[in-house]
Amino acid sequence: MPTIIEREFEELDAQYRWQPPYLEIRNESHDYLHRVAKFPENRNRNRYRDVSPYDHSRVKLQNAENDYINASLADIEEAQRSYILTQGPLPNMCCHSWLTVWQQKTKAVVMLNHIVEKESVKCAQYWPTDDQEMLFKETGFSVKLLSEDVKFDETRTIPHFHYTTWPDFGAPESPASLINFLVKVRESGSLNPDHEPAVIHCSEGTGYTCLVFMGKGDYINIKKVLLNMRKYRMGLMQTPDQLRFSYMATIEAVKCVKGDSTPAFDHSPNKITTEKYNQNRIGLEEEKLTGDRHTMEENSENAPRKRIREARKATTVQNVQQMKQRLNENE
Repeated sequence: MPTIIEREFEELDAQYRWQPPYLEIRNESHDYLHRVAKFPENRNRNRYRDVSPYDHSRVKLQNAENDYINASLADIEEAQRSYILTQGPLPNMCCHSWLTVWQQKTKAVVMLNHIVEKESVKCAQYWPTDDQEMLFKETGFSVKLLSEDVKFDETRTIPHFHYTTWPDFGAPESPASLINFLVKVRESGSLNPDHEPAVIHCSEGTGYTCLVFMGKGDYINIKKVLLNMRKYRMGLMQTPDQLRFSYMATIEAVKCVKGDSTPAFDHSPNKITTEKYNQNRIGLEEEKLTGDRHTMEENSENAPRKRIREARKATTVQNVQQMKQRLNENE
């Protein structure tokens, strides 16, 4: 028997009536203040003029002369997690992107776009692809492929998941490869609720970043989820095709969670054998920033790790509460 969401999909897809629900989501979304993004000194920190983080949910750089970066903290109640949604880093903002990863104690970076799409640069090459480390003197970081080096105060390993089959505009034909990709990300433990928010980006941070949350194993009111997410990041979900794909991905994910191997669509996970994504493990080393230091020996002990984890969870909860308070004040 078809589930509720499957019946919704069949009704909308029968005559391809995706435009009306897409327009409903767009028209019912609220527009919040985004003044900081428009400051003259921040113009060269935005990839696109029409994609700005809201003031109430923007991620702020700590201990920086300019705390602005085009990134938003989104609290996704249905997923019981918070995420940092951001644009593809600009060449002049790569150092600040890694600073965000460090300061927010992010456990993974999920990339959903290509460096170049349709002969247009969509994202800077902000991570190393070989043994040559990348140095960011402005923020005091060196980034290299997986390495363990204790000569600095602290070293972290950051998984970098790169999904490489998403078209620049529109959506993939099948959700199967995305579901497989999400399974790999979640199996890494990087999205555990007791971890700090993962950083997720495409080119502008709006078009398909949100679809990474659609793999939950229960019925999801997709319109409600998207309207809630649009409170934190403007423009999430850009086309009717992407709305259609979000339904497909959710249906496929529900079947996978329930152990149902029956193909939901023409291309199902058990028919796809090619894994079209990349996973890199990035070593991020902090050289100049000051603050609490934890040695590898301390991090390997259960008690200190538990205290650190609990403190981080409390900080995230506090940040989300403050963000919701600012959101209510703006409404």
